[in-house]
Amino acid sequence: MNVPVSQNAPLLQLRFAEHSASGPRADNQDATRLVTPAPALAASKGYLFALADGVSQCADGGLASRATVQALALDYYSTPETWGISQALDRLLSAQNRWLQANNLLTTLSTVVLRGCRFTLAHIGDCRVYRWLDGDLQRISEDHVWDQPDMQHVLKRALGLDQHVVMDYVDGQLREGERLLLVSDGVWATLGDERIRSVLNEQNDLDSAVRALVSAAHLSGSRDNATALLIEVEHLGADGLGDTLAQLQQWPTPPALKAGQRFEGWQVEARLGDSRQSRMYRVHDAHGQPWRLKTLPEARQDDPAAGSALLMEEWFLRRVSGRFFPETHPLPERQHLYYVMREYPGQTLAQVFAQGGPMALNPWLSLARDLIGAIGLLHRRNIVHRDIKPENVLIEEDGGLRVLDFGLAFCPGLSSDTPGDVPGTPSYIAPEAFEGASPSPALDLYAASATLYFLLCGHYPYGEIEAFQHRRYANPIPASRYRPDMPEWLDRHLQQALHANPAKRFETAEEWLLQLQQGELATLNTRPKPLLEREPLRVWRAIAVLSLAINLLLWIWLFKH
Repeated sequence: MNVPVSQNAPLLQLRFAEHSASGPRADNQDATRLVTPAPALAASKGYLFALADGVSQCADGGLASRATVQALALDYYSTPETWGISQALDRLLSAQNRWLQANNLLTTLSTVVLRGCRFTLAHIGDCRVYRWLDGDLQRISEDHVWDQPDMQHVLKRALGLDQHVVMDYVDGQLREGERLLLVSDGVWATLGDERIRSVLNEQNDLDSAVRALVSAAHLSGSRDNATALLIEVEHLGADGLGDTLAQLQQWPTPPALKAGQRFEGWQVEARLGDSRQSRMYRVHDAHGQPWRLKTLPEARQDDPAAGSALLMEEWFLRRVSGRFFPETHPLPERQHLYYVMREYPGQTLAQVFAQGGPMALNPWLSLARDLIGAIGLLHRRNIVHRDIKPENVLIEEDGGLRVLDFGLAFCPGLSSDTPGDVPGTPSYIAPEAFEGASPSPALDLYAASATLYFLLCGHYPYGEIEAFQHRRYANPIPASRYRPDMPEWLDRHLQQALHANPAKRFETAEEWLLQLQQGELATLNTRPKPLLEREPLRVWRAIAVLSLAINLLLWIWLFKH
């Protein structure tokens, strides 16, 4: 069958068809699964196509193949939308491999996920995956079979075969008009690449092509199940998720709002101000609760990139909303380009520093733990904030911490990265970013350490940096120069966190937090211990002697009286 997935460019548009036949065998142990989710979910997770071929020598090859494609289709779309495709597939297939092995089941698997203008292939076993365009056929999968004579049909890698599964992953750029073909060994082992190419050249209709491949395999003597799944790329999608979201929504920018006005169910209290990238209002819901409405300033209302960025910012916040991040409103009746997040009473770290100056060590350590924990949560969701600084961290009145402003946030595979672009505030940007390093968690870890250094010392570790400077980094100024009360371990800790070479810093937020906690514990362990802990034997001897002396004096007193 030919099925259109989407009709609205620049969304990815696909057509696909599948056909499977058992051939001479009594049952069909091949299984396919095709998932075409709603466009908004497809923009982040993509369209999934899978082919599995159960191994007949195991307990039940058909069960193995069907259960695998079923689990993959259901569970893949339940993984966080911010996870990379390979990351999500690898987690799921590792779990599926354990289940198959525990039940003595084996299957091969080839699955392709298409998103935007790219594809990702996850493959193990002896199904094959091809790319075809203008008569040129290219195989992009490897057969995991032994190459010795008489063993070319024996698998050396399959799901359920080993305790630890090793998948092949291939990532590539899609080409408009190309076809991707997934076939079981019941097709390719009999037809060979030339016959497959010939069929694809002759058959323009997708349904006719897959039927022709399966029929030709069995007519040519294939004794195995035969399955073919064919996908055609009609139009490529947008490179970044933000562009796709903008195309899906196509909302106009709100008009200028005034205090006292009602707008889409919100009571406008005040316009809080404009920045180069956004305009902010304080609004109230029907229950009188305060929220902040964020939209575009007039100067950027005709900029498509600005609208995409605003939608991406909201999209990120919806997927991390929780303890350390602002809550967003679902906005079921929205008709304009804006989003609404809850307002939290409190002050940014920049305001706290402006009022009180450098922080005392104990509250600083508590803040450091929360900030590092928040960044670790972001990174586990595969998000890089790229603008951690005192102005973007809120301390609530009850002491809670919220990371604000996701306007520069980046998610590999979903966000567009402009080469040469160095987003953020220069004094908090990691040295490698100025040299063209790609967005990575290391950038946030450096920015957080520079933020904490500034809050503790009132200075920047490499001095203040202007946007136009070409800064040369040597060693950060020791924090102890400005804070003589700083423990030696903490001074060394900050020196490592701020090292110019990212390879010499803490690798993850979790490692950084662990080292911080160990440093605190070491400090507690070096405090003077009570005499009873240091010299328990001497203490108890002294108590015994004192007790004996007191008893002797009492005996003498009683004897005299």
